[in-house]
Amino acid sequence: MPVHRPEHVDWMRLALAEASAALATGDVPVGAVVVRDGEVIATGRNERELHQDPTAHAELLALREAARATGDRHLTGCTLVVTLEPCVMCAGAILAARVPTVVFGAWDEKAGAAGSVYDVLRDRRLNHRVEVIGGVAEEESSAMLVAFFEQRRGRPEEH
Repeated sequence: MPVHRPEHVDWMRLALAEASAALATGDVPVGAVVVRDGEVIATGRNERELHQDPTAHAELLALREAARATGDRHLTGCTLVVTLEPCVMCAGAILAARVPTVVFGAWDEKAGAAGSVYDVLRDRRLNHRVEVIGGVAEEESSAMLVAFFEQRRGRPEEH
């Protein structure tokens, strides 16, 4: 697996701030940023509860904002940084956007699609493959999720 660089940690801190902001709306604390040429061009946080939208995952919202910011649905020069390993839905969007690199914090052993349960992002049968760098600020990302789900005791874990 590729090794993370110092800027990945800096970008992850911004994604963690987005994840923390998701708590205010009762959403699972997942945050994402899209970086291009070393600058953050888009952010996103889970907003499923806020909008009652099952597709309002942090990654999708950040990718949409990045496409608007660049004026291009192909985000070929961008890096997506997200606090939790992307799910299958988000992995599909990452592939459709042609994002070359994904950096994430916590592994999702129940629904991850970047190497834990599935490896959609690096599947050789598909027309695009992504460099995946997992485990960046993993402890902080995991701790926020664990605390959230401990507070919600009794409800099943979800991304």
